[in-house]
Amino acid sequence: MIEITDKKIDVAVLIAAVAHDGAGATDVFIGTTRNKTSEKAVVKLEFEAYEPMAIKELQKIVDRAKSQWPILKYAISHRVGVVEIGEEAVVIAVSTPHRQAAFESCKFIIDELKKTVPIWKKEIFEDGDVWVAAHP
Repeated sequence: MIEITDKKIDVAVLIAAVAHDGAGATDVFIGTTRNKTSEKAVVKLEFEAYEPMAIKELQKIVDRAKSQWPILKYAISHRVGVVEIGEEAVVIAVSTPHRQAAFESCKFIIDELKKTVPIWKKEIFEDGDVWVAAHP
């Protein structure tokens, strides 16, 4: 499951999506919107994506991960639109037979997502806003 959504992410849905009888481990990464960047207060974030390319890039990342670790199931959800402080901006869930593969594959997916997926972020402050790379 890979999705780009303008709705709040339901973490429980993603965890359920990776349930598998052969899984001995499920690893979940939850990226949330924090209230400051470089000591400047952030009011909220806004994400934009070139969705067809973002989905395609995410699938490539998962395919690469699956070639390195025995991933049984995966679920990735990334928000677009306004994301309030404390809300999930991205969630990645991976199930594997053993914990080391779950940790490593989930870390690989979020690290590669930050490098290659075309998603952009606008930081909104009390006195203005600025577009930055979503995943510098």
